[in-house]
Amino acid sequence: MRDDLVIYNGRAVLPGQVLEGALVRIRDGCIVEVRRGSLPGVGQAGHSIDAGGAYILPGLVDLHSDAIEREIEPRPRAVFPVEVAFRELEKRLAGSGITTIFHSLSFATEQMGLRSNETAAEVIRQLRKLAAGPALIRHRIHLRYEITDLSAVPVITALLEEGAVDLLSFMDHTPGQGQFRQLERYKEWVQATYGLNEEEFPALLAKKQVDRTTVLEGIQLLAGKALALGIPLASHDDDSAGRVETARSLGVSISEFPVNREAAGRARELGMAVCVGAPNVVRGCSQAGNLSAVEAIETGAAGILCSDYYPPAMLGAVFRLAGRIGLAAAAQLVSDR
Repeated sequence: MRDDLVIYNGRAVLPGQVLEGALVRIRDGCIVEVRRGSLPGVGQAGHSIDAGGAYILPGLVDLHSDAIEREIEPRPRAVFPVEVAFRELEKRLAGSGITTIFHSLSFATEQMGLRSNETAAEVIRQLRKLAAGPALIRHRIHLRYEITDLSAVPVITALLEEGAVDLLSFMDHTPGQGQFRQLERYKEWVQATYGLNEEEFPALLAKKQVDRTTVLEGIQLLAGKALALGIPLASHDDDSAGRVETARSLGVSISEFPVNREAAGRARELGMAVCVGAPNVVRGCSQAGNLSAVEAIETGAAGILCSDYYPPAMLGAVFRLAGRIGLAAAAQLVSDR
């Protein structure tokens, strides 16, 4: 008992309720008691914290965060050591209330920087080693596969077999569908993200025009391998009921960032979890002009929030949604996994 940590005089946010005047007891890193009550007598707790009426929330679980890519390569071709990026980022994640992070690493050779196959694979292996040592929070790997990048299939297969992947998602950034229904928008995105010039763009676009039959074979192979290993699957930027149905038939259980109500609604009908972005909630709209995250949550079409590209938005989104759906329900969007 003397080594317990006791947090008292707080408002504990629990499933379905906010407990006023709460006392939370932590032992060996685990919560062992939550109840109403004041600070125990002398000798009852080794360490105590007076919350002063503040909220006591569960740690946030972030299923999709691109932050590590930006931390390692804050500007195109300006690359920092993985360990430096890992240590600096996790301090900010902990400060944002995130206690479990799924680092999203993309495999998309037709793009640049960290998203090349060899570089992304090496980063994942380094992150795994770092996460196995002393760390402030729990680190997981969310591997994102650009389905037109056929050369990535054997590389990803090896990572799956090594046990280096905790979540596998399928994404397709080919212009004309998904997030980039307009070619000009895709062009603006790759130029801003990767610093491509006007002359480089046609070559990038040509790389994405591949045989769709072969693409499906690659998806099926990876999906089968992941499911056999107990690794969950997600689909990215679903834009129609048909696309959601195809993903579900492959064993996908999570729809990330559906771009419209049709896709989000069909995913829920099929029993899939639907994940939307916390930045969308905080900003009040999608940066790509897609489905409103607030609308999706209020209508029951979405039940998970992730940070996407801005980790501090997780906690901010919880309190922005509190007035609409209640604080306990809002907290479950970022903690109930």
